[in-house]
Amino acid sequence: MKLYYHPVSTTSRPIMAFAADHPLDLEFQVVDLMTGEHLQPAYTDINPSQQVPMLDDDGFRLTECSAILKYLADKCDSAAYPKDLRQRARVNEMMDWFNTGLSRELGYGVVYPQVLPHYRRPDPAVQSGHLEWGCEKARRWLAILDGRILGGGRQWVAGDTMTLADYLGAGILTLGEVIRLDYAGYPNIQRWLKTIKDRPTWRQTNEAFYTYFVAPYQDGEFVSL
Repeated sequence: MKLYYHPVSTTSRPIMAFAADHPLDLEFQVVDLMTGEHLQPAYTDINPSQQVPMLDDDGFRLTECSAILKYLADKCDSAAYPKDLRQRARVNEMMDWFNTGLSRELGYGVVYPQVLPHYRRPDPAVQSGHLEWGCEKARRWLAILDGRILGGGRQWVAGDTMTLADYLGAGILTLGEVIRLDYAGYPNIQRWLKTIKDRPTWRQTNEAFYTYFVAPYQDGEFVSL
């Protein structure tokens, strides 16, 4: 199997982390987002969406981080994707929750418009209004995650053990570190992220993210939550 990815990609890092924790025969092929390789004909021919990640398993091509995580978990019979119908449904629910709510507001509403030029609104007033809207919406989702999902001493987001939803959610939440969000006002989120970051594979699978995406913006001025 081959994974087309980029090591700073928010949607590639959860797969990298999962693969590091599991016995998968997975080849990693970098698609250089910084030079626009994902927009070139060679990659467009195999992934018309021009995005990473993409998995190629002997000609079976699969896109979307959530789908790839589930496929790989079934391939290696991982406990991170339970077989029990209701437990699996809860994992699916939380993965959709991260993707459709928090990722949209935190990533595309707050972080990306401040650090990626092609997401920045050209009119300063529109940019300001967009960030104000994004921050308001992101705070709502973070409050739910902190108080309702991780509240009451819950260590993980979808059960009693780490699941695919935690891999995916951690990738999305740590994106906030690019603009120096420390989640100090969300103690349960802080605790959950620390537990994940203390895992032995975290550093190796996120080194490029901190070197090439977080560090370059450490002195920037940002609108924060």
